[in-house]
Amino acid sequence: MATAMQHPGPLASAVGVGGEAIRVRGLVQGVGFRPAVWRLARDLGLTGEVRNDAEGVLIRLWGERAVRERFRRRLPDEAPPLARIDSLETTPLDDGPPPPRFHIATSAGGEVHTGIVADAATCAACLAEVFDPADRRYRYAFANCTHCGPRLSIVHALPYDRAATSMAAFPLCPRCRAEYHDPADRRFHAQPTACPACGPRLWLEATGAEPFAPHTDPLAATQRLLEAGHIVAIKGIGGFHLAVDATHDAAVARLRQRKRRPDKPLALMVRDVAMLRRYCRPTDDEHALMQGPAAPIVLLAAEGPETLARGVAPGQRHYGVMLPASPLHHLLMADLEAPIVLTSGNRAGEPPCRTNQEARQRLAGIADALLLHDRDIVDRLDDSVVRWVAGVPTLLRRARGYVPTPLALPAGFEATPSVLALGGELKHTFCLLKDAQALLSAHLGNRHDATVDAAHLPTLARYLALFDHRPQVLAIDPHPDYRSSREGRDRAAAEGLALVEVQHHHAHLAACLADNGLARNSAPVLGIALDGTGYGDDGTLWGGELLLADYRGYRRLASLAPVALPGGTQAIRQPWRLAYAHLYRGFDWAALAADHRHLAFFQALEDQPLATLACMLDSGFNSPSSSACGRLFDAVAALLGLCLTVSYEGQAAIELEAAVDPRALDDGHAYPFTIVTENGLPRLEPQPMWQSLLDDLCRNLPIGVMAARFHAGLADGLAAMVDHLQGQHGVIGAGRIALSGGVFQNAVLGEALIQRLETRGWQVLRHERVPTNDGGLSLGQAIVAAARTLAPPEDSSSCV
Repeated sequence: MATAMQHPGPLASAVGVGGEAIRVRGLVQGVGFRPAVWRLARDLGLTGEVRNDAEGVLIRLWGERAVRERFRRRLPDEAPPLARIDSLETTPLDDGPPPPRFHIATSAGGEVHTGIVADAATCAACLAEVFDPADRRYRYAFANCTHCGPRLSIVHALPYDRAATSMAAFPLCPRCRAEYHDPADRRFHAQPTACPACGPRLWLEATGAEPFAPHTDPLAATQRLLEAGHIVAIKGIGGFHLAVDATHDAAVARLRQRKRRPDKPLALMVRDVAMLRRYCRPTDDEHALMQGPAAPIVLLAAEGPETLARGVAPGQRHYGVMLPASPLHHLLMADLEAPIVLTSGNRAGEPPCRTNQEARQRLAGIADALLLHDRDIVDRLDDSVVRWVAGVPTLLRRARGYVPTPLALPAGFEATPSVLALGGELKHTFCLLKDAQALLSAHLGNRHDATVDAAHLPTLARYLALFDHRPQVLAIDPHPDYRSSREGRDRAAAEGLALVEVQHHHAHLAACLADNGLARNSAPVLGIALDGTGYGDDGTLWGGELLLADYRGYRRLASLAPVALPGGTQAIRQPWRLAYAHLYRGFDWAALAADHRHLAFFQALEDQPLATLACMLDSGFNSPSSSACGRLFDAVAALLGLCLTVSYEGQAAIELEAAVDPRALDDGHAYPFTIVTENGLPRLEPQPMWQSLLDDLCRNLPIGVMAARFHAGLADGLAAMVDHLQGQHGVIGAGRIALSGGVFQNAVLGEALIQRLETRGWQVLRHERVPTNDGGLSLGQAIVAAARTLAPPEDSSSCV
C-alpha cells in the first residue's frame, strides 16, 4: 500500500508527524478488531482509517512518530480476545494532508490471504444478557457479539461481512442496526448479531402424528420431553445432535437402538461445573479447557459421587463431556437437573444432518421431536474432542472451535507452493498450504462410508473457493485403494498438477514435527509411529514403526514383528481372529488349545472355522502381513475376553485401556517383549508377552492387572528398542523422538512411554494442535510435499 513519498515540511520533520500503513495479518476479521483499532487510535489522538480486505486488516495512520510507535506497541495487548496477530508490516505514507479524524472504512475484496476465526462459545457478556429479564435479548437463543458466536458455520465467502453469511436472510432491526454501526459497541460489525425482533427463531416440531400447539415455548417443551425420556433432535451451531436424559436407562438404550450405535460411548452436556462434579473429577486444566472459546468435548475421569445410565459409556472409565457452547444450549440446560446425552444427529456411518429437511427425513425414525431454527448452517462442524495425556491437551477430533484456525508453518517454508493434501480413509481431513500457513479441514468422518464420501467433494470445493486456493501440488497416501488417493491421482492427471505420494507413517511423524514447529532444515529425528493400518513400502501393512525421519524423507529402522490378518478387514472386525493368528504363529496351536481349553477364549473359538483360518495363515491367502500396533491391542483385548468382535473403530483397544488397573502399572511384572532381527531389521517380538499373559489367565488374575502389565510391557519394549537402535547407530535423532499415530490416543501407554524416554534423556515431541490419529495425516502429507518441492536447504542432513 506504499505510495511515493513527498517531502514533509520543516515542522513535520521536527516532531516526526507523518503517516504509515500497517498491514495486519492473522485472525483479525469478525472478532471486533477494527473497533479495537478505532478506540486505540482515538485514545492516542491519531487520525486515519482501518478496513478489512482479503489479506486481513489495513490501517492507515497519521500522527507523531512517537505516538504511532506507542500505537503499534499497544495494539497486540489490546486486541480482542478471539484475535490472533501473526504479523504487523509497516510502510511509510504521505498522501497529502492527514485526515481530520479516525474512521472505519468499507471492506475491500481481492485474492484471499486471510483466515476465518473458528466458531466460539458464548461469552460472559452475552450470557449475562440472555439471563437478564430486563435485557431485550432475554432468553434469546441466538445472542452473540464480536467475542463469540458462529463464524465458519455460517460464512459463504470472504471478506467476512454479513452479506456473505447465512445471516443475510435476516435484515437488522433499527436497534440492532444502531449497535452494528457503532464502533463503541461490542456488536459493531458482529455479522451474526440479531435479536428476537429481527433474527432467527426457534420452534419445536413433532415427528409423530400429534403436532405441538402453535404457541408452545419450544425450550420449555423440549425440557419436558427430555425429562420424560423422549429423544429430541436439536439443531445446533454446526449440525444436529440427538439429545436424551443421560440418567434414564431406558431412554439411552432406545437411543442406541434407533441410532444403531450399540457400544460406542455417547457424549454428554452438563449445565455447569457443579453438575459436572456430580459425575466426573475434572482437573483445573480440563475445566479451563471446557470453559474456553472452543468448548470442546473433554474426556474426564468418571469418578463423581453419582452415576449415569449404564448405556452412556459401557466398559469405560471416562465420560466425554462438554459445557453449553451457545445460548440455545445454555437455555436448554438451565432448568434441567441432570446431564443430557448430546450425540451426533445421524445413524451410525452417516454424517450428521445439516439442514432442517435432512433432519425431517433422516431423523424421523430416531427422534420423537425436532428443535429447529431458521438460520442455515453453511459448513457442518462436528464437536471437537480433547484428552489430556501426560499434562498436554491432545486433540482427538479437531472441528468446531478449532477449525479453520490456520497453523503457521515452521521456518524454511515461507516460499512453499500451494499444496492440497487429501488425507487418508479414516478420520478423514484434507489440508491446504498457502502463504506459509496450513489450513486443516474439520473432521469429515470415514470415507469408506458412502454418505461421508459423497459429502467430501462439495466440502473440498467450498474450502478451495472460500480461501481462494489454487493447488499447484497434490499430496496423497500411496495406498492403492484409498478413495482419497484415487481421487488425487485422477485430479492431478486431469489438471496437470504435480503429485507427491507420502508414506502413511512418514506423514504421521511429519505432522508431529510441524505441530512442534521444527524448522525445515532440522536434523532428522527418531520417530515412533503406532497405529492400526498404513500401507508400507514393501506392500505390507505397517503400523508399529520406528523411523528416522525429517520432512523430506525417512528410513525404517525397526518395527513390531509382523503377524498375518486372517480374512483381512474381517480380522479387524473380529479381534478373536487376531488373537488366534498370534497364538497360531507363536505356539503349537493344538497343544496350546488342549492345555487351555478351560479358558473362556478357547471355549469361544470352538465353534469357529479354525481349520480354514489355519489354511489361510499357512498359505497366506487373504491374510495380509501387518506390523500394526493397533492390531496387537485388539488381539490382547480378545484373549482377555473384553472384545471378541467390535461395532466401532478402535473399540477393542479402547476397552483394553479402560480395563487397566493403575495400581498394577508399576508392580514389577510387566509382560516381556524381546528383540529379534529379521532380514536385517530389528523387530519387537511379542511371543514372550503371550506366554506370560496365558500364565496369568490360568492363575485367574484380574483383567485390570493383566491389562496394566501389557501396557507397561509394551512401553518397556519400545523403550528397549530405542536403546537397541542407539547401540546400533550411536547418536540418533539429535536427541529428539517424535510420537505419532492413533495408538497414542491411549493415555496409559503414552504416559508410560514418555516417562521412560524422558528418563533416558530424550526430548519427546508429541501432538497438541493437530490430532495424533489420521485426522492429522493430511497436514503431514502437505508439509512433506512442500519440503520435497522446495529446494533442499543447504545446511540440511536429510534422510533421503
